[in-house]
Amino acid sequence: MSSDRNPVSIVPDSPGAGSGLDTGPGAVEPLPDRFDVSGVTSEGAAWLASTGTYPRSTLAFWEDRPTAPVVLSCGFAFDVVNAPAIFGRRMLDRLWDEGPGSGPVATYRGRMLLFAAPGTAQRLPALLEWEEWGSGGASERARTVPPLLCHGTGDAVTVPPPTPTVPAAPRTGSRPPVESRWLVAPDTRHPWLPTPAILLWAAIRAARSAARRRVPEPSPEAPISIFPPADQDAKVYDVSKRR
Repeated sequence: MSSDRNPVSIVPDSPGAGSGLDTGPGAVEPLPDRFDVSGVTSEGAAWLASTGTYPRSTLAFWEDRPTAPVVLSCGFAFDVVNAPAIFGRRMLDRLWDEGPGSGPVATYRGRMLLFAAPGTAQRLPALLEWEEWGSGGASERARTVPPLLCHGTGDAVTVPPPTPTVPAAPRTGSRPPVESRWLVAPDTRHPWLPTPAILLWAAIRAARSAARRRVPEPSPEAPISIFPPADQDAKVYDVSKRR
């Protein structure tokens, strides 16, 4: 691995970055399969860790704190398409119901993170503009695709931990929503990643699906909520069905 990539960063509330366990580039031993509880296998964890300058440090950190999220660099092993939760869910449904499936997918603070082939961050916005679906277009259909944040070389994203965290239930009996989690967890050292053309197809299908299902404007008396439905993360995607 090239030493000029950004090193993996631990989120601010996570100690342990830059420990003396770093030995530089080389073979990385996978973590124990206890991470299978969330779908992130030991090989999937090794793939995530490979994006940093010191992958062994990341794996050692996860050994110590398996429920801690980390910040990983984009552009080497993957790019990330960061979509609003509802539109990202529609894209994901299209990929699994009508397309080839998806690569790893996570949620973080109300956003959907779709892991894609390196180069997607540069190519996808250009394809959307070329097909007149870009968010900067003046046409009606361009306004149906929300701005998609594309993270590539020089960018970094926060990913969920290998082991899911379950918030404690308060006395009312209802748990607060999980801030981040894997919807499609990485399960191999070389997971399949969608190309820009596949994600373009998914975004257009999602936009057309949303247009067909558009509901009438609410009445002035009806309460308006800016928050997505509570059950938006309920669906589980079976990677064994990927085409």
